[in-house]
Amino acid sequence: MNNVILEDETLRDGLQFEKMVLSLEQKVTLFNLLVDAGVKRIQVGSFVHPKIVPQMADTEEFIHLTLKTPGVLITGLILNEKGLERALRSGLHHVSMSVSASDTHSRKNANVSAADALVAMTGLIRRATNAGLSVRAGVQCAFGCVYEGEIPEDRVLSMLNAMASSGAKELNLADTTGMANPKQVRRMVQRVKEALPDQDLSLHLHDTRALGLANMFAGYEVGVRIFDVATGGLGGCPFVKGATGNVPTEDAVNMFSQIGVEVGIDLKKLCRVVSKLEETVGRRLPGRMCTVLKSTGACGNETSTQGDIAPR
Repeated sequence: MNNVILEDETLRDGLQFEKMVLSLEQKVTLFNLLVDAGVKRIQVGSFVHPKIVPQMADTEEFIHLTLKTPGVLITGLILNEKGLERALRSGLHHVSMSVSASDTHSRKNANVSAADALVAMTGLIRRATNAGLSVRAGVQCAFGCVYEGEIPEDRVLSMLNAMASSGAKELNLADTTGMANPKQVRRMVQRVKEALPDQDLSLHLHDTRALGLANMFAGYEVGVRIFDVATGGLGGCPFVKGATGNVPTEDAVNMFSQIGVEVGIDLKKLCRVVSKLEETVGRRLPGRMCTVLKSTGACGNETSTQGDIAPR
């Protein structure tokens, strides 16, 4: 039996561009429900300017409330030097950083060229690792860009090599635009593993073209054991035309369970998170398994808010 780690990014990628800004209390409730379901790795926020992403304005306070949760790895996203300074002050031990392989996407998303973004990011990785942080570094648009089309695999490999050389302990391939297919995922993962065999590798997949789970399974078949997900399939990138959300946590849990792979997450309890999210954002989310369980009576509609304050 092979274990898989699912990093739930509901509270960062999922919420970051929701029009309704959740209160800290609402975020803590969702966090506690995720922990109760057995999620062991949670990205709780990003260190960005609150005027640009109001949803992330309370990231430091949220980290303070959740950082000492037993058995759970808390992580946050860093995009620039100010973000790193904030992360260091917050006491966080693990951070994620990423840059785009697409110059057009990089300019739309970060207002900087892809080449300049990579130079800045490798410097941040070195600073973060020297300060004692564990860093996951990733490449956005690794499988294609809606603006530029196909992204050369050699470019992605070169970027990952620069990040690994700067001290990143885990590398991440992000299908930001949801353009990947299983054959492409297998080939790219195999190339990365051959070039950087000592690095942990994770996948951040979007379900834009309904291939999220297929791509996840393809990655698993060639050795990936860490995947990013978001409950309900919440999320998406506002700088990518037509981009929809992440692979739903509950659907990923079901898929791995069906093939006998342990993820350590209770699917029925996870449905409580989805129900609470749908209640909060006021709409149905695209994830499938909670709808299936509710239709068969296997999953209640309760949205328990056990513990208004995260465990410390």
